[in-house]
Parts: sequence; C-alpha cells; structure tokens
Amino acid sequence: MSQSADNLRVRRTRKLLREALIELIDERDFERLTVGEITERAMVSRAAFYRNYRDKYELVEQIFDEAMSAVLGTMAGGGADPPLDRWVVFFEHVGEYHRLYGALLGRRGSPWFATRMRGTLADMVSEHLEIPNAPPSPGRGKADGLVPTVLGAMFVQAITWWLDQGRPVAPQVIATQTAKLAEAVINEANHWTSQPTLAKSTDHGLPRA
Repeated sequence: MSQSADNLRVRRTRKLLREALIELIDERDFERLTVGEITERAMVSRAAFYRNYRDKYELVEQIFDEAMSAVLGTMAGGGADPPLDRWVVFFEHVGEYHRLYGALLGRRGSPWFATRMRGTLADMVSEHLEIPNAPPSPGRGKADGLVPTVLGAMFVQAITWWLDQGRPVAPQVIATQTAKLAEAVINEANHWTSQPTLAKSTDHGLPRA
C-alpha cells in the first residue's frame, strides 16, 4: 500500500473514531465510556484504535491539542493571523465540537479534562502573554502563579457558560469578550510590585486588601 493511501486510511479511521466518540458521549458519561463501545460504534477494529491512540483520553487530547496548536503557534510568531483571529478559530473549533466539549465540561463531565484544559490555557497565558510583574506562587514557577491560574480557570468557565447557554453569541464575540477580560486582569497584575498582603479584618470579619 502506498504511503498516501496509508495516510488516507489513518485519517479516515481517526475521523470515524471522533464521530463515534461524539455520538456516544451524548448517551453516557465519558468516564464510563469504553474503547470497545467507541470502536463498535465507529465500525473499526480495536487494533486500529490502538494503532492511533493509547486510550480514550489520548483521543480527546488530540482533538483539543490540534485546536490549541493553532492558537499557540500564532502567539509564538509562527502564524500570519493576529492572535485574536486564532482565538476566534479556537472558539469556532469548540463550537464545531460543542457536543464533545459540552459533555466533558458539563455537570456530568470529566474532572480530568477540565483540569487538563485549565492547565493548558494557564500555560498559554504564562508563556505567550506579558505579565512582567505578576508574582508566581511561592516556590513555584510563573506558570503556577496566580494570574495564569485565574485566567486559565476563567477561560474554561467562559467556554462552559457559552456551551451551557446554547452558544448565544458568535465565536467572534465570545473570543473578543474573553480576550478583553484577560487584558483587564493582566493590566491590573502589571501594576503589582509585590505579593499582595491582607490587612487586618474589618468589623464584619472580612479581610481588607
């Protein structure tokens, strides 16, 4: 078999597995879903699945990682489009796979994937956006600092809200809104000169900054 024919077969197998995953994830929790159920729905062999993926988690990771690579490649200077345009493309990807992301991030979703997504988006903030004065957590690197962690969680929450509400605004709108919120947080962090401390408690028992 020629290399081009082999590549075509691989792409077709991966497409079938992705489609089967999205169909099945509507019917049951991701954590309870088995590789056997995915391959049966896709009508491909288990051997074909394991030639492409270690397990169902790697299948999901590849879908997500392919979308993130477009965003990160541009922010690192590897693409011609402005970063916001690529962020819009990311939301378009989430919209295309809304059933998958909605199931993974929903109330019956996968804690593993939510944690994975928050961490990846926090790394994106830490590596590709300017936060010169934002202090990291004690004893850790900047990627574990407060600002990347907060923004990673904010992005995931914004995506979850967008999906839960039935994508009430276009990807362009939600991408621009989240980018502006992130910019506001980063601008505030850039005015920090030292680790924030808590002052004495107020009469109401609440701390004052």
